[in-house]
Amino acid sequence: MNIEMMMRRWIDILARLWLGWQELRRARQWVRISRDGGQWVFEDARNSARFSFTAGPAGNALPDEILRAAQKSFVILELPAGDVVSRAMSVPAQARDLLAGIVRNQIERLFPWRASQAAYGFNVATGEDPNILNVQVLATSRVTLDAVCGELGARGLRVDRVVAGKGGDGATPPITLWSRLADATDANLSWTRRMIGGLIVAAVCLTLALNIWAFMAAASADGESDEIGSRVATLQRQIRGSTSKEAIASLAPAERARALKETSPVAVVVVEALSRALPETSYLTELNMDGPTLRIVGLAGDAPALIAPLERSGHFKDVHFFAPTTRNADGGRFVFHIEARVEPHVRIDGE
Repeated sequence: MNIEMMMRRWIDILARLWLGWQELRRARQWVRISRDGGQWVFEDARNSARFSFTAGPAGNALPDEILRAAQKSFVILELPAGDVVSRAMSVPAQARDLLAGIVRNQIERLFPWRASQAAYGFNVATGEDPNILNVQVLATSRVTLDAVCGELGARGLRVDRVVAGKGGDGATPPITLWSRLADATDANLSWTRRMIGGLIVAAVCLTLALNIWAFMAAASADGESDEIGSRVATLQRQIRGSTSKEAIASLAPAERARALKETSPVAVVVVEALSRALPETSYLTELNMDGPTLRIVGLAGDAPALIAPLERSGHFKDVHFFAPTTRNADGGRFVFHIEARVEPHVRIDGE
């Protein structure tokens, strides 16, 4: 069985379930129409109202309140005994589950119509012998059924079920000969099939749309989360970078080490910047970094000329001598002591 056939069968089952639910809902409020001589008797179960109207095509028109009540209710037509043929048959009790098929196969033997030309129903009663089922079969011709339903339909009454054979004691329920749900054909079910198919397609499309929206929303949320995380990290670095030496000194040893590590300039970048800013005629003998403060000691032929290149490098601010400049032992060079504030950079200009 291919997928298309399975879907068709599934939709047919849903359509019949839908029609069955509608029938049960409408059956809560029912009206009965029965024939008494040349009159149709209309009985409303909600308010026990009775109304009679003349049978036949030339009968009088029905009042609007009767038609409105019938449109909102489950209409049951009770056929008179003259339009129904009754037969009895006996079958073994073991065949109870197969009784519907047995009755259908016996229709042509019991009645003067074929099974397709008759509307029939049956009732089962247990007799004195528990091994035998007494079956009462009632039937009427489709021609008679269509004529009666057509006459009532012309009056605006849509018949939902046809029954017959009400027991004389009032305890035996009437036998259903025909119902609109059981007689539903492909033409009757086509609209319901289309409605259910449309609902299924709409549900699938809605599910896909919701999944796509959820995926896009999740992706957008992830992007926003990453952006917010980056901004928070930047603010944290800025806050930590602005922490004073006194505040860092008051921290616990582990936190103080972490704060100094995060706020201190990168030593490799500082050394590279110094090597580019200082002339080749000078060299360092000492280099000390205490947070953003850099102190260097070295020899140079012209010590004052070192201040300007260091400031122009962009990595050092507030460059000055923190001790007197003196000549070295041989008198050929000057010993300088320079202090500066390091501007944090992670890259050297030009790289």
